[in-house]
Amino acid sequence: MKFISLGYGNSVAVDRVVALVSPESAPVKRLMQDAKEMGRIIDVSCGRKTRSVLITDSEHVILSALPTEKIAQRLEGVETPDDDEE
Repeated sequence: MKFISLGYGNSVAVDRVVALVSPESAPVKRLMQDAKEMGRIIDVSCGRKTRSVLITDSEHVILSALPTEKIAQRLEGVETPDDDEE
């Protein structure tokens, strides 16, 4: 099983990710609110601004502080330096 880093010591199994989206649109904001109400939200942003949202096959919604483009590169297998992580 392959994992990718979502930043700040957090990872997700690649084969469980169904979608990677930006958190800016109203439908995604509703999806995040619904997931929070159902107890299916996982916030790995460590208190930082949410810059990407991952949706898993188990209907969990993962919030990350890394930009959507950076996570997309990692999903495609292109590793990027973690110089912006603490």
